[in-house]
Amino acid sequence: PCRAWFLCLSLGLIAATGVQAQTPPTEWRSSTPAEKSLDAAAFQGLDDTIAKDSADVQSVVVAQRGRVVYEYYRDGAPGTLRDVQSVMKSALSALVGVAIGQGRIAGLDQPVVTLVPEWAALNTDPRAAAITVRHILTMTAGFAVNDPTGTAGGLRPAEAWARPLRSAPGESFAYDNALIPMIAAVLEKVAGMPVPDYARKELLGPLDMEEPTYIRTMQMRTVDMAKLGQLFLQNGVWGGKQILPPSYATAATSQQNAGGAPVGMPYGYMWWIVPGAAPRRTYMASGYAGQFIWVHPESQLVIAGTSTVSPASQARGQMLALIRTRLFQAAQRRAAADKP
Repeated sequence: PCRAWFLCLSLGLIAATGVQAQTPPTEWRSSTPAEKSLDAAAFQGLDDTIAKDSADVQSVVVAQRGRVVYEYYRDGAPGTLRDVQSVMKSALSALVGVAIGQGRIAGLDQPVVTLVPEWAALNTDPRAAAITVRHILTMTAGFAVNDPTGTAGGLRPAEAWARPLRSAPGESFAYDNALIPMIAAVLEKVAGMPVPDYARKELLGPLDMEEPTYIRTMQMRTVDMAKLGQLFLQNGVWGGKQILPPSYATAATSQQNAGGAPVGMPYGYMWWIVPGAAPRRTYMASGYAGQFIWVHPESQLVIAGTSTVSPASQARGQMLALIRTRLFQAAQRRAAADKP
């Protein structure tokens, strides 16, 4: 079964409406001819290497200092909307930040039942009343979950809320796909509109993103995945406008708990945090079978990539290996070319 079928069920989503975004943001600037020449030199040979050695990889966008420096599309189609799997969790995290900035959600520690009162009667465990927005974002709500691979299907929001609790909210991490339709329902409630409409108004328009589709799973352009990473890298600012509260953007991409399976890394607000000693650690959005947004703040670097969605692709891990080696090395060469 489709691993994200619940997106359509719980959000009432439909295919793209064709609504286009407005003025392109100033941060995502075009490259000069001289910059393009240096880009080509730094990433020379990568197209052939990916084509031959990383057959699972379908698309790559590398952005450095707010500018696209490298793109690869196995199908030659940069405008294709691609299946991003659980990367969409990080997009929902951005929408929660928007709602907090607008005062639609009072704060991360607001109990969920104060936002959706009709859920209060669905779970008789008194601990359920203490579940907050923060608990959902950090996967510490406490519901009983037995999904070590992170591939279980979701539930309708009310069904998800009615599940038994295994632990007190905030006590332990458990990767829980059922929390995604739940937080989406919260957003729909506080925004007073379907989540796709809210996303279109608050994210797609300002960031000049193409309208995603929600047929079976969420699909978006690879360049728009990179823009999402860039938004958090810039502490929520785009086009001179504060889209997300800066404190939220920073906290979302910082360790909030030790995390665990299926990625085995610390967790923020629906972002995985790569262990390291840098002042601001590398963080990533990760989707099943090799869908990634990988952000390296120290280098002002964002790498977005998609892969074939299959168990074999998941097992091989070609996209992540490519990010951590050849793509990162090429980006470092490109940065060095700008130094006097």
